[in-house]
Amino acid sequence: MITMAIERTYIIPLRREWLKVPKYKRAKKAVAGLKAFLMRHMKQDDIKKIKLGEYLNKEIWKRGMKSPPHKVKVNVIKEDDGIVKAELFGKKYAEKKAPEKKEKPTGIAGKLQSALGTGERPKKEEEAEEKEEKPKHEKKAPEKKEEKKETKPADKPVKREEKKPEHKKPEHKSPAKEQPKTSQKR
Repeated sequence: MITMAIERTYIIPLRREWLKVPKYKRAKKAVAGLKAFLMRHMKQDDIKKIKLGEYLNKEIWKRGMKSPPHKVKVNVIKEDDGIVKAELFGKKYAEKKAPEKKEKPTGIAGKLQSALGTGERPKKEEEAEEKEEKPKHEKKAPEKKEEKKETKPADKPVKREEKKPEHKKPEHKSPAKEQPKTSQKR
């Protein structure tokens, strides 16, 4: 059986898609429009089988969420199993390998291991040795808070603040107020 992977290069217009949404959703809509374009042109029905490369993703998000590029040039490969991989033109699609996860015990044992940080529970012999090293009668006394010593009035002379008289603004009489009002009959 001959393995045939389809490889094509597209210039994908993104502006038509992201102009339809508010500014704070533009980059997300550009990614969705890019995937929709690839679904249509690579004849793939499942959007989960479309993978975008790291460089392509960075190119879309480079100028932030509010101003994605108007168009991108993309290399696209459709493999035999139906997975479509897209990467920025001139770059090679790199597979990301997920780090292997270690199974963590649940419950109390898991909490103890995470608290210890080593992932291994100490042996009983080691615990006994640690207890022997620390005598029981030597306990740390609780630390006393340092109290501020109050100074006596005899120690230091008390300075009293003198109240300064408040300056009153001189009242200025406006020329209109100086003239007496005369009632005129008309």
